[in-house]
Amino acid sequence: MTIVWTACAFLSGALMFSYWLGLLARHNLKHVGDGNPGALNLWRAAGYRTGLAGIILDFLKGYLVLVWILGFNLDNTRIQGYALIPVALAPIIGHAFSPFLKGRGGKAIAVTFGVWSALTKFEASLALAIILAVSVAVTKLATRGKSISSSADGLQVVIGMLLLGVYLYIGGYVEAIMWVWLGNVALIAYKHRKELAFYLTKKQPKPGGE
Repeated sequence: MTIVWTACAFLSGALMFSYWLGLLARHNLKHVGDGNPGALNLWRAAGYRTGLAGIILDFLKGYLVLVWILGFNLDNTRIQGYALIPVALAPIIGHAFSPFLKGRGGKAIAVTFGVWSALTKFEASLALAIILAVSVAVTKLATRGKSISSSADGLQVVIGMLLLGVYLYIGGYVEAIMWVWLGNVALIAYKHRKELAFYLTKKQPKPGGE
């Protein structure tokens, strides 16, 4: 059954709500900003109301499918032990490499929050939100309120995910959860590879990235 649940979770994650909302609003997100077919570009293209709808839907497709499969009690669920790993990562992978967009996808931030909300009853997602909020506040203070580049945004997200791992380790989460985190970090880093490469090459990422 693990294969069935993983397939269901992948399909849920692959539903590109933000991209489709953009098309309804007559905006092709592939041609907006960095070309990312996710909620942030939807916000930029169609405004905060449509963008917020995209964020909520992308969050829910990671959250609801895992609540349906796992329930809120991970000690009494249909998925046990390491079988949790592919099921939990599947919505994130589905969003990042959606078959509905021929293998392209978004950067998987909102769906990541949804997955961790389901896995930890919102604890880890709240911790990640606080980590990112503090990071943004410190950056604004350091830059005196100036806007930062997409490369800096990408770096903040990856560092935030790494710090989340520290939080999970200190919190004593089981090994399967830590493996989910490790896979999530790898996916987030890959989807932000162009932004991260800037700090190695000092070459700003070109528009049209995933």
